[in-house]
Amino acid sequence: MKDKEKVPGKEDNSGSEESSITQGYALPVSIIIASLIIGGSWISTAKQRDQASSQEPKSLTEAEHPSISGWPEAIAPSQGIELPVRWGDLGVKMVSVGIIDDEKFINLYAAKPDIEKEAKKLLYEGNNANLVITEKNSGLLLNLLWALGLGTSNPVLAKGPMADSRYGGAGNFASTGGWTIAKGGAMEHFNRHPLIVLTEAQQKLVEDIAKNIYRPCCGNSTYFPDCNHGMAMLGLLELMASQNASESDMYRVALSVNSYWFPDTYSTVEKYFESKKVSWSAVNPKEVLGAAYSSAQGYQRIASQVAGPQGGRGGSGCGVDAGAPSPQPKRQSGCGVQ
Repeated sequence: MKDKEKVPGKEDNSGSEESSITQGYALPVSIIIASLIIGGSWISTAKQRDQASSQEPKSLTEAEHPSISGWPEAIAPSQGIELPVRWGDLGVKMVSVGIIDDEKFINLYAAKPDIEKEAKKLLYEGNNANLVITEKNSGLLLNLLWALGLGTSNPVLAKGPMADSRYGGAGNFASTGGWTIAKGGAMEHFNRHPLIVLTEAQQKLVEDIAKNIYRPCCGNSTYFPDCNHGMAMLGLLELMASQNASESDMYRVALSVNSYWFPDTYSTVEKYFESKKVSWSAVNPKEVLGAAYSSAQGYQRIASQVAGPQGGRGGSGCGVDAGAPSPQPKRQSGCGVQ
């Protein structure tokens, strides 16, 4: 995969912010002058677009405003970000234990040759390097990490809210009932396989961070992974912790990945911070991933303060009622295989 980017390191939050440049045009005094202005502006814009298309993709610290195509380049560069996490042979292991039925999985991408090729590589090869998330493969990685989070034995699944009897059993959630591409039922693999083994310190790190990472499709944190996005994020956190990622790195990666899964949401959040004279490169990932910005309720509050339409790409249709006072379970509410 070409044009990869690294997830940025620690940003300097003390840097000065750049204001958006607003251009004004005077009322033309004649048709000729107006034509010259319009023609010159068109030529200048065309040159700028040509120059932009020949440049390497920018990292989060260099990001500008959303692209002309509408994809929010500022928060999720379309050409990709390389995540500091090795995939290795996890795909091979998941196929071998049956949490992924490889034939069903590959068939999902039969109409997308490039993604199908990448899916086969991540499922069948044992020496995969770092994962790279892009606009095009974000759904593929969501599915792979969903399977990882669902099938890996972990106390978050065994003792957390998913196991709370008040919710009628772990098999009733979108993250479990919605996983239809395993060999056998999803619950035959739920919290069963030692795909990732963590030390006590690593486990504590996963739990602490999971409790503070929310997703805008619902009001729950990753510690309650009742939808596909939550389960996938849990798998990602476990994988990063097992490879000794730091807390700050885990938050930065989580924000980058969430931004690909919910591009319109975080584009709106980026606009909110811009209105406060804070650039996206200067935001605190831990703060943005918290309930105040990334839960369904928090995001609705932020969106209400941002002018213009807010879209719903990524995770739409799987939210709980806004304003719910406590975590609410979802029952197969539309968080399906991508």
